[in-house]
Amino acid sequence: MGPSSEQNIPRPMEDVTGPPISNALRELLTPIEFARLLLLWWTLPFNLRGKGQTVLLLPGLGGGERSMLIIREYLRVLGYQPYDWGLGRNDGRVMDKLPKVAEIVRARAREAGGPIVLIGWSLGGYFAREAARDNPDCVSQVITLGSPLVGGPKYTATARFFGRRGLDHDAIEARIAERYRTPLAVPVTSIYSKGDGVVSWQASVDEWSPDAENIEVSTTHFGFGMSKEVLTLIAERLAIVSAR
Repeated sequence: MGPSSEQNIPRPMEDVTGPPISNALRELLTPIEFARLLLLWWTLPFNLRGKGQTVLLLPGLGGGERSMLIIREYLRVLGYQPYDWGLGRNDGRVMDKLPKVAEIVRARAREAGGPIVLIGWSLGGYFAREAARDNPDCVSQVITLGSPLVGGPKYTATARFFGRRGLDHDAIEARIAERYRTPLAVPVTSIYSKGDGVVSWQASVDEWSPDAENIEVSTTHFGFGMSKEVLTLIAERLAIVSAR
């Protein structure tokens, strides 16, 4: 007998809050990540070629399409067809944006003639996962970068800000957990860092989806989009699914 649906629903993490202040201070070191990438760009795995597959990129809270420029251009060099999500800056209005993201995913899948890949950074990863949950036939895999997979803003550095705006963190967490009653039917990879200064790493670990892989890296939250280690993992995960 398999696990009940109740066992597949995330529970509140009593010992977890937002990331520690030391992690927030580490975010100041993000430019070092960029400098390291410039120095080691030539060592990236350019041999892991794509075959023109469509990849949709979804930015994090407050980020626009330029925030994922390095990822987009690297994928283009590898032979993929990366697209920005087309919704401008991510303003965090989840209930408003999610139906639009789902519509874009369906449209891109129709244009591609088959399932597409979704890569989401931070809150963009949440959008990617939920769009895939509702449209599994349109998505071949999801990769998230430092994304809050549970709890909404509750386990992030933005918790107090949203709390002052009157958001009920517990209600949001329960609503997100309820979504897990519908399992993700596509492969999902969560790339997370214990040095993340925005999202508590525990909230980025997926212990409930049937085909989930969690991979730890060493970077800041704002460094996910320019980390050699992260770019390498993205190329490797795309190559695995491309070979299936």
